[in-house]
Amino acid sequence: MDFAYSPKVEELRRNLLDFMDGHIYPAEAVYAEQVRASGDPHFYPPVMDDLKKEARSRGLWNLFMPDEQYGAGLTNLEYAPLAEITGRSPHIAPEALNCAAPDTGNMEILAEYGTDEQRDAWLKPLLEGEIRSCFSMTEPEVASSDASNIQGRIVREGDHYVINARKWWSSGAADARCKIAIVMGVTNPDADQYRRQSMVLVPLDAPGVRIVRTLPVFGYDDGGGHCEIEYKDVRVPVSNLLGDEGSGFGIAQARLGPGRIHHCMRAIGMAERAYDLMCKRALTRVAFGKPLARQGVVQQQIARSRIEIEQARLLVLKAAWLMDTVGKEGARVEISAIKVAAPTVMLNVLDRAIQIHGAAGVSEDFPLAAMYAHGRTLRIADGPDEVHEMVIARRELARYLEGGS
Repeated sequence: MDFAYSPKVEELRRNLLDFMDGHIYPAEAVYAEQVRASGDPHFYPPVMDDLKKEARSRGLWNLFMPDEQYGAGLTNLEYAPLAEITGRSPHIAPEALNCAAPDTGNMEILAEYGTDEQRDAWLKPLLEGEIRSCFSMTEPEVASSDASNIQGRIVREGDHYVINARKWWSSGAADARCKIAIVMGVTNPDADQYRRQSMVLVPLDAPGVRIVRTLPVFGYDDGGGHCEIEYKDVRVPVSNLLGDEGSGFGIAQARLGPGRIHHCMRAIGMAERAYDLMCKRALTRVAFGKPLARQGVVQQQIARSRIEIEQARLLVLKAAWLMDTVGKEGARVEISAIKVAAPTVMLNVLDRAIQIHGAAGVSEDFPLAAMYAHGRTLRIADGPDEVHEMVIARRELARYLEGGS
């Protein structure tokens, strides 16, 4: 088993690390100040355009797309260490490289299931970073961890679909650059539970689309926001159907596989950023006559953090390798495993880093509090821990029921 990076990945990795040190980290304070000065938490700060221009000039663009027609042509295993690096500045770096959710997942399914017309209208500007998009699946009235519960309706009337639904946690919709939503709803309520739903492309300026509110996370309401959206008698052409009628559930699962692993890769990067800050704080902060780093309890927290990060990284890399070799379905259990493990490790390390920073750790003087608020959502987003644990347990128990060991 060879853990070395390929020459291609090593070159991209060196380039990206240099970009992070020279441009991303210095831009974090500028980004925050430009947003504050605007008075709008969803303001798109001009510094992002500078970062995107620099990233493109370095060839650090659309790295997540495995198809060379659309992106860098990297495998999941090759992309993993690069996505991890962007996770060290999760609010800026992924978007600077045009590798930010939810656009990444939306681009992937447009590339796989979209028509030529849909790709021209929406995929091309997304790949160019000219617009943003959102994904409207989750609903406030049902337990959306089971996507077969979705109640929003998509009814065909002649050459149009009429959408009536209330969605929430449609991330990114508060951004003025968000132009298109992929909406999942029921087209045939009498079909099999996994064939009832379909997906349609809905321009956000279509009559009947209303952003009801944004949903702050632990008080943070920034970036593109997380929106509750009402779709009331919204009419779109039948040509806006993504894939086939009844394929919505399957497309959602196809979208969530890569999305989950990308989140986990970035979670490892967030843990590494927290670990770095924790170690530096421990070496420079003095309490009871000696640096925190000489306190046994602090050394234990540092050691445990390093062990947990390495364990999670190896599990993520295994899942990425399986996705490349046996496909998303073949890697289903391992994807569920990392979806539980990586956010848990990230939050453990963040919590220790916050503790070692003391009161400063919960302030905005350090990125730890914001990272924790963002990171905590990953134990719920794209399937809560309990659903993924159920997937793992069922597979494991099946081996015994079948007489295996």
